[in-house]
Amino acid sequence: MNNPQSTARIAGHPIHPMLVPFPIAFFVATFAVDVVFWRTGNADWARASVWLLGAGLVTAALAALAGIVDFLGDSRIRQIGKAWWHAGGNVLAVLLSLWSFFLRYGDVVTILPTGLLLSTIVTAILLVTGWLGGELVFRGRVGVADDPSRPGPSR
Repeated sequence: MNNPQSTARIAGHPIHPMLVPFPIAFFVATFAVDVVFWRTGNADWARASVWLLGAGLVTAALAALAGIVDFLGDSRIRQIGKAWWHAGGNVLAVLLSLWSFFLRYGDVVTILPTGLLLSTIVTAILLVTGWLGGELVFRGRVGVADDPSRPGPSR
């Protein structure tokens, strides 16, 4: 049996794993900048957090679109429990980030403590969903090109 395939791809390369590092980096950087703002009180860090959240939300939408196409494109992916947890956790992280963005927009005061708490929670969620994404690829071989010379769990 073949591996579950990524439907959203370019020249055979899955798009979703190419896009996910961007929102992860932006959301984790938001957490880092929130910590720096908390320690320094410098409003420039607070403004940077709004920009980082905005960039994270835009890139998360792109990564989610590719992820949804993959999720819906191969029924075997939907049969993997970890795929549901991965998707659901990422949706939660994006919704919390969206809430954080609207709380901060125009009012840097909301970064402490609410924004810092939200960015901490989002970072923790991304640690779990990133791990699950790795499990899907490295153990479940989702989106991994079939190699007939290599035995795997789907053979």
